[in-house]
Amino acid sequence: MEFMRQLSQEIARIDRWVWFYAYFNLIDNAIQYNREGGYVDVRIVPEETHARISISDSGLGIPASELPFVWDRLYRVEKSRSRQLGGTGLGLAIVRQIVEQHGGVVEAMSEEGIGSTFSFTLPLRRTEGRGGTAS
Repeated sequence: MEFMRQLSQEIARIDRWVWFYAYFNLIDNAIQYNREGGYVDVRIVPEETHARISISDSGLGIPASELPFVWDRLYRVEKSRSRQLGGTGLGLAIVRQIVEQHGGVVEAMSEEGIGSTFSFTLPLRRTEGRGGTAS
């Protein structure tokens, strides 16, 4: 958690709690849609100009035909599964809105029956160590 706090101070122009919402929404989904005994892998990687946050799971996976729509507002994969497990179809849309409003990009990769990886990037503040002055 200390690393997350330090990194949140470097993420450009975004309230720490706003980006935590995006982060924890993806973790919650990875847990909720996982299989019993499955794993959730969380990676936060600072790169030259941005931080990449990735959450992977060994869950149910998403059919390839549904993947392009998972970030859409009110969209839920397999409506019957969503009713059983809960969810409104708003979480990923809110994550995308937060990330894109702050200059980041969202990405989803999945293989049905294998698991999914949801990731997003957020720009880092320019500091002297990164080729500029602090902003």
